[in-house]
Order: sequence, then C-alpha cells, then structure tokens
Amino acid sequence: MALNLPAAITWLRVAIVPLFMALFHVDMGLGGYQIDRLAAGLFLVAALSDWLDGWLARRLGQTSAFGAFLDPVADKLVVAAALVELVALQRVPTWIAVVIIGREIAVSALREWMAAFGERRHVAVNWLGKAKTVAQMLAILLLLYHAPVLGIDLPGIGGTLAWLAAVLTIASMLLYLRAALRAVREAGAGRRN
Repeated sequence: MALNLPAAITWLRVAIVPLFMALFHVDMGLGGYQIDRLAAGLFLVAALSDWLDGWLARRLGQTSAFGAFLDPVADKLVVAAALVELVALQRVPTWIAVVIIGREIAVSALREWMAAFGERRHVAVNWLGKAKTVAQMLAILLLLYHAPVLGIDLPGIGGTLAWLAAVLTIASMLLYLRAALRAVREAGAGRRN
C-alpha cells in the first residue's frame, strides 16, 4: 500500500483520536476552558480533513480500496471518541451517543452484508445520511466548544442539533434497512424465477 496525500490525511485523523482523548485524561495543566477550545479545534481539524482527503483523492485520482476502508473507520473513531467525552462531561445524553454509535456499527455491518449479495449500492450514502452527518458534526463541535459567542448560545444550539442528529440517525438507518430488505427480496425473487 503506497502512502499518498489523501491517505496521509486520513491517518492524521486517526492520530487525532488519542490526542483528543489525552486532553481530557492527562493532566497538562490546562483549565476546562482551554481543554474545550483545544478539543473543539482538534475536532474541527478532523472534520475538515475528512472532506479534504476525499476531495484530494478524487481530484488527484488517488482513490484506493484501502482508503475507502480507512476513511469511514477514521470518521467513526473521531465521532465515537467525541461522543464518549461529551457523555462524560454530561453535555450529551447517553442515549444519543448510543443511538449514533449504534447506527454507525449497524449500517457498516449492513453494508458488508449487502456487499456479500453484490447489492451494496442499495445502502450507499443518501441525502438523509448526509444531513445526519452535518447535524452531528456541528452538534459535537458546538458542544465541545461549550461557550456562547457574541451572545449566541452555542451549547444550546449544539444540544438541539444533537437531538436532531439522533432523529436523523434513526430515520436514515430505517431508510437503509428498507432499501436493503427490498434488495434482498428482489434478489430472492430473481433466484426463484
């Protein structure tokens, strides 16, 4: 496996996870305010690098099977680490973290299962999944930052977006399941004919 720029950026996102976790668990002599800002900054770098590595891979023609595997793994690690810390800080209800992380695991398993049938296209990312991702990433960023800016209640907006992300998470998972079940039924009917 050759290391190219998009893959290096994806690996950077993976490397951010232990740094992010260390902010909350290693005494660095930082105050809560500083930890929140640094955590939000690291999360923002990870979120932007997710867009950047995909864009570069397509632009430079450096897509690969390994990159297609590693990219969503890196995304899930970053989101799961952030949600775990937000639950520990009591900024996100546990059930929201479980719904979001559980959905990621379930949809990943569903995609692998559908790939075994040659029907992975039926569980490709759709607009609802993208809306969920935007709400989720903004919610996490605002809840990590956890302070008002120019009188705007960012933690309150983040909390509302976390609820929205949970609703979109459930809705998008149901949409994926429905598409997968339809594809399995059609494949089964095709074999009987």
